[in-house]
Amino acid sequence: MISDRMILHCIEEAGDIAGIDLTVTDSQGRIIAGNRSKKIPDQQVFREFLKSAEDERTADGYGIYRICEGDETACILVYSGGPEGYVSARLVAAQLRNLIEADRDKPDRNSFFRSLLLDSLPGVEIYNRARKLHVEAIQKRCVFIIEPVIRKDNDLTDMVRELFYTEAGDHVIAVEEGRVVVIKALSEDEGADELQETAQMLVDMAGSEAGDDVRVAYGTVADDIKDVPASFREARMALEVAGIFYPFKRTIEYANLGVGRLIYQLPTDLCRLFVKEIFGDEIPDEIDEEILTTVNRFFDNSLNVSETSRQLFIHRNTLIYRIEKLQKATGLDVRVFDDALTLKIALMVVNYMKYVEDRH
Repeated sequence: MISDRMILHCIEEAGDIAGIDLTVTDSQGRIIAGNRSKKIPDQQVFREFLKSAEDERTADGYGIYRICEGDETACILVYSGGPEGYVSARLVAAQLRNLIEADRDKPDRNSFFRSLLLDSLPGVEIYNRARKLHVEAIQKRCVFIIEPVIRKDNDLTDMVRELFYTEAGDHVIAVEEGRVVVIKALSEDEGADELQETAQMLVDMAGSEAGDDVRVAYGTVADDIKDVPASFREARMALEVAGIFYPFKRTIEYANLGVGRLIYQLPTDLCRLFVKEIFGDEIPDEIDEEILTTVNRFFDNSLNVSETSRQLFIHRNTLIYRIEKLQKATGLDVRVFDDALTLKIALMVVNYMKYVEDRH
């Protein structure tokens, strides 16, 4: 139910514009707001109206209008004056009904989408509630999750809401602490490029408007509302995988997680066995950080010595020296493709194992 203050503001403004005397009571006839004299009919007339199935009645210079919330009477609007004000009073009653309906739909929609994302609704209930809330069941949608890289006190929810439109079928909701979820409705011609553009737009806007460095992950497209929870789970998994293996990426697509997705799903015992096979008793933390930075840049440049040395502003011989130092520590020569691939995967596995240990 909307607040008494909102009701008062509505009838004061509408009453002053129309020049009419309006009073609002609760369903028992107790006055809760009025813009002028706060007149109501005698109790007998009022009781008869409340017991009836009528939505409105005019008698003895009064107009009485029932305002419902669902099947229940939310309040009663009373107009006192001559017949010339009845039309204006009916318009105010319609405005009150719209306010109450909008207020009722808002939390209901939030509750519906929150339950939907958390996969706590049976299939039949999803369609029933969607129909009641006028949410299209057959509609292309994709779930985006926005997460600050560094948690701050400011809430991104309001900023994100300004970028999307409920009228277009979009919905913004805070489901998990620190994260904002966008359920975006898509047109038939929107595809991978448009999804990437939306993700990048969210990253850019968070930076320019809120000063936040954020990651944005998104799942695959759901054609039916019952498939939206799967898109949400995919986006959430994409965020986790990116946090472990691709910490500098700011837009993450579930369908493009690469080898990180595979490692994320490996049993930890198998990961330990693989790391021990590659590194033995030498733990990766003992490898010089400078060398690790160098080799990661070497990987980024497709094992190109000249380009890597140029980007790092070091001499070619210095780069080769660091590569040979790494070879002595690990037995792997990253100038050889097979060794480079092995080391790249091994370092990713180590990052995953650290993540699992920290989580527990």
